[in-house]
Amino acid sequence: MQKTSLIALARHELGQAKEASSGRSAKTVFGGHEHRLRQTLIALRAGEGLAEHQNPGEATLQVLDGRVLLRSGDVSWNGSPGDLLTVPDGLHSLDAVEDSVILLTVVKTD
Repeated sequence: MQKTSLIALARHELGQAKEASSGRSAKTVFGGHEHRLRQTLIALRAGEGLAEHQNPGEATLQVLDGRVLLRSGDVSWNGSPGDLLTVPDGLHSLDAVEDSVILLTVVKTD
C-alpha cells in the first residue's frame, strides 16, 4: 500500500507552478503507462490553463484548491474546492481562474 498526502503534494506542486515559465506543474500520484487508471495532481498558476485537447478516456477532475473553468464547445463549468467535475467526452480545455490544484483521474480506453 502507498499513502500520499494530497495536501502536501498540492502545496509543493503549486509552488513549482508559480516558479515555472509554463505556470503549471504536475505529478502522477497513481498509475502510469502500465495502468489503465491514472491519477495526476496538476497545479496551475492563475491565468494559465490546459489548451483544448481530446479526452483520452473516462475522466473526472476534483478541485483541491482555487477555482477553475472547464470548457467544451459553448458549454462551461466552474469548479471550486471540493467540486468533482466529469470531463466531457471530446475536445475540452481547462483554465485556472485563481492559483489552482486539481486531481485528474483518467481511465484510459484501449
